[in-house]
Amino acid sequence: MDRRAFLKQSGMAASLPLALSATGCAVTSGIGKPLSPIKREPGTLSWVDGNAPDYQGGATWGHPWAQGALRKGQTLTLISEQGTPVPLQSWPTAYWPDGSIKWTAHAIPAGSQPGERFAIIAGKPVSPKAAVSITKHSGKVVVNTGVISLHIATSGQDIISEMHREGKVIGRAARLVGLVQDAPDNTPESPANVTAFTSSIDSVTVEQQGPVRSVIKIEGKHTTGAGRNWLPFALRIYAYAGAETVKISHTFIYDGDDQKDFIRGLGLRFNVVQRDELYNRHIRFVGQNDGLWGEGVKGITGLRRDPGQTVRDAQIAGVATPALSEWDERVSSRLHYIPVWNDFTLSQLSANGFAIRKRTQPGHGWIDSDQGQRANGATYVGGTSGGVLFGMRDFWQLHPVQVDVRNAGSDLAEATLWFWSPEAPAMDVRFYHDGMGQDTYDKQLDALNIIYEDYEPGFGSAYGVARTTDFTLGIMNTTPSREQTVAMARYISQAPQVVAAPQDYLAAGVFGGLWTLPDRSSPAKSAIEDRLDFQVKYYCSQVDQRHWYGFWNFGDVMHTYDTDRHVWRYDIGGYAWDNSELSPDLWLWYSFLRTGDPTTFHLAENMTRHNRDVDIYHAGKFKGLGTRHNVQHWGCSAKQMRISTAAYRRFHYYITGDDRTGDVLNEVINADQALGVLNPTRKVARENPLPGMAKIGVGTDWGSTAANWLTAWERTGDKQYRDRLVNAMTVIGEHPLGFFAGAFGYDTATQTLLPYELDEPSISHLSSVFGLVEMNAELNQLIDIPAYKQAWMEYGRLYNADEETQKAALGIAKRPNLKAAHSRLTAYTAYHNGDVQLAKRAWKEFDAKQEFAGLNGLSSQLQTTHVEGPNVLNPIDEAPWISTNDASQWGLAAIQNLALVGNALE
Repeated sequence: MDRRAFLKQSGMAASLPLALSATGCAVTSGIGKPLSPIKREPGTLSWVDGNAPDYQGGATWGHPWAQGALRKGQTLTLISEQGTPVPLQSWPTAYWPDGSIKWTAHAIPAGSQPGERFAIIAGKPVSPKAAVSITKHSGKVVVNTGVISLHIATSGQDIISEMHREGKVIGRAARLVGLVQDAPDNTPESPANVTAFTSSIDSVTVEQQGPVRSVIKIEGKHTTGAGRNWLPFALRIYAYAGAETVKISHTFIYDGDDQKDFIRGLGLRFNVVQRDELYNRHIRFVGQNDGLWGEGVKGITGLRRDPGQTVRDAQIAGVATPALSEWDERVSSRLHYIPVWNDFTLSQLSANGFAIRKRTQPGHGWIDSDQGQRANGATYVGGTSGGVLFGMRDFWQLHPVQVDVRNAGSDLAEATLWFWSPEAPAMDVRFYHDGMGQDTYDKQLDALNIIYEDYEPGFGSAYGVARTTDFTLGIMNTTPSREQTVAMARYISQAPQVVAAPQDYLAAGVFGGLWTLPDRSSPAKSAIEDRLDFQVKYYCSQVDQRHWYGFWNFGDVMHTYDTDRHVWRYDIGGYAWDNSELSPDLWLWYSFLRTGDPTTFHLAENMTRHNRDVDIYHAGKFKGLGTRHNVQHWGCSAKQMRISTAAYRRFHYYITGDDRTGDVLNEVINADQALGVLNPTRKVARENPLPGMAKIGVGTDWGSTAANWLTAWERTGDKQYRDRLVNAMTVIGEHPLGFFAGAFGYDTATQTLLPYELDEPSISHLSSVFGLVEMNAELNQLIDIPAYKQAWMEYGRLYNADEETQKAALGIAKRPNLKAAHSRLTAYTAYHNGDVQLAKRAWKEFDAKQEFAGLNGLSSQLQTTHVEGPNVLNPIDEAPWISTNDASQWGLAAIQNLALVGNALE
C-alpha cells in the first residue's frame, strides 16, 4: 500500500465501536449501560486509549502478519496520519511454519507524532534525526539518545554512574538499595536487626542496538556490607532516539529465608547535581488527577515582605528569578533567615492515602505539607539549570511506595524511589497458618472439602517468586513547567501503547482465529455481547471497590464471592486470589482481540504483569511451575504447569513486545521436565503405572507443555520444538482412546510421551479449561497430524454427549462438570465436520447451569445490587451470581461459539 492509498483507506474504512475508556475502571454506575464507542479502523494502528498522548517518550508495540505476507529481509516503514514517514525500527518476534514472519515488534522515537491513526507499510524506513548510539569503554557503556547520555557501569554498585545533558552532568550514581530485618516486627520488647544492601553488577549485555531503540540488560544481585549476595535481579535500560527520558525495567527474585528475611525497603536511589541558587531549586510531586505539589527549596512566597510579583511568579512557575538587584531589598538582604528545606517525603502506604512532609535537616522536626488519595508519584528534583524528573509505573497501585528527597540544599541532592516503603510494615511472606494438623495426604484431601485449599507442609513458600517495577528517569535541562510535569507524569505512570485494529488481528489468523468481531445481528447474539461487556466492566469495578491493589496483589482478581459477608472470599483457602484458575487471562485477551477495548486491555495486561512474576517460580525447587489459587499467591501446594503455561503470557508478548514477558516465556520452555521431580497428581493417583517414569496428564499438563513448545518454535524457528510437538501429537492421536486416555507416561530426558494400559477411559472437567482448547486450535492449524485432530474432535463430540452416545463410543458414561464451558469443544467439532445438529447441541449446552455461580448462562440478569453500611465497610456493587471460574469459561465459550457456530444460534 502506498501513502495515497493509505490515506484514502484511513479516511473511508469502516470503524469498529469499542468500550469505555481505561480511566473509567473505577466508575460503577454505568455497568449496565451501553459501552461508549472509540473507533479503530482496519489497516491502521492506534493508541490503546484512543487519543494521541500529550507526551511521547518513545513507544514499542507488536504487529501481526498473515502467513506469507511478510518475509525475512523485507523492510517496513510507518506512515503518519498526515501521510508523512515516521522513523521506525522493526524486528521479528515470531514465525509461521513456512518461515514467513508472524509477529513483528516496532519502536518509534521520542517526540514523534504519528497521529491517532497510522499504518505500517512495505518500504525503507526513514532514519531518526539523531540515532541512538552505544559506545563501549573500559568499565562502562555509554548510551546517547541525541539529547541525553548515560554512563552505564559494567561492575560495582552503580547501575548508571553518570547522566548527562548538554554537556553537563545532571545525575550520578543510580543504584538499587534496600533494607532487611531479621524479625517481622521491630519493637522495644523484641528489637530487630536491620541490614542495608545495595546492587552489585554481575554482567552487562547490549541486547539491542538500533537507530530508534537500544536496550541494555544488567544482571546482578543485592549485596550486604557483610558480603551476603541475594535477591538476584535483571534490569533493562531502554533508550529511544530523541528522548530526554530513559526507561528502567527492574525484576528481582525473592530467594530469602521467609523466617528471618523480612524486607524493610526496596528502592532506586541516585544523586542530582545542584548548581542553582537555593531559591531557584524546585521540588515537584505529582498527585491525583494532574494535581501538583510544587515548592522551592528556599521559599520566597508568603513572606512578611514581598520580593516582588515577578520574583514570586518565577518561583511558582519554576523559572529563574530576576537578579537579586531587582528584588525588594527588604527580602534580598534577609534571605539567610528564610529556612532551607533539605528533606522531602511523599509516602503512599495504601491505595487510598498519601502524605507529603518536609523538614529543614536531620535533628529537627518534620512538617506536614499536604495529603491526598492516590499519588501519581512522579517527582522532580533540581533547579532552573537542570534536574531529574522521575517516577514509576502504577505507583499507588503497587503500594506501599515512597519518594524521599534528601539534601536538596546541598551540591548533591539524593533521591530515592522506594517500591517497598521503609515506613510500611516489613514484607512478610510466611505461610499464613500452621497446617492445622494436615500431616498426611488423606487429611489434606479432607481439608479440601471445607476450605478448598490444597495444603502440604513446606509448599507454601515464596522462594523463587518475582516482581517487576518500571521506572523512568527524565534528564532535564531546566525545571519543567507544571503542565509539562503532569504530562510527563502521565507518560511515566502508564506509557502509551500502540495496538492494531481487531479486524487485523483476526485477518492475520493469529491465536487460532477462535473469535469474531462483536455481533449484535440478533437478539440472542446481542444478549451474549451484553454479558461479555458486563463482565469486563464488572471486574473493572471490583478491582477498585475491593482494593485489589498492592505490591504482590495488583493485577490479580479473586476467585469466588461470599454472599453473606458481601465480600470476595479473600481469607478462604482456594477461593481467594485466582492465580489464572480456569483461564481469566485467555478470556480477557480474546475479549480484547475482538473488541480493541482499552479497559479490557488494561485488565489483561495488569493480570499478565502480575501472574508472569508472582504466580510463577523463577528459582528454587519449583522453578518453572506456578501455584494454584490461594489466600497467598504462593500458598497452595499444587505447583503446576497449568499456571505457568505460556498460553496465558504469549498474548502480551506479541501484542506489546514486552521483554520481561519474553523472559518468562523462555523460562518455561522445558517446564515439563519438572514432572520428573514433582507429580501434580501425587495425592489422588499414588501408584505409578510406569515405575521410573514421570506421568503427564493429557489435559492441563500436555496443554501447558504444548503451549510452551509451540511458543518457543514460533519465536525461534528451531525445529526441535516442532519435532517434540509432532511426536507427542502422534502418540496421542494414535492411542485408541485419544484424549480419553487421561494420561501418559513421560520420559523427561527425551521429552516424549509413553502410552500405558488403562482400566477404562478417563474424563476430567479440568483437562480442557487451562488453554488446551486454544492450543489445540493452533496446533491443528499449524501442524497436520490427522489422527490428532480427529482424536480432539472426538473428545469434543463425546464430552457433553448423552449417556447412550458415550457408552457406545467409550464403554462407559460419565457426566463431568463445566458443561457450558465445554460447549465450545462441541462447537469446534461441529464446525470442522459441518454438523448442523451438533452445532445446535453446542448452543443448548452453552445455556446449561454453571458450576460455581449456579445460574443459567444466558438467562441471568445483567445487574448489580448496591450495598452500603452497616452491612459493609465501604459502599459496593455486587453481582453474587458471578464467579471468576464461570466468567472466564463462559466468556471463552461465548466468544468461540459465536465464531464457530454463530449461524446455528436461534
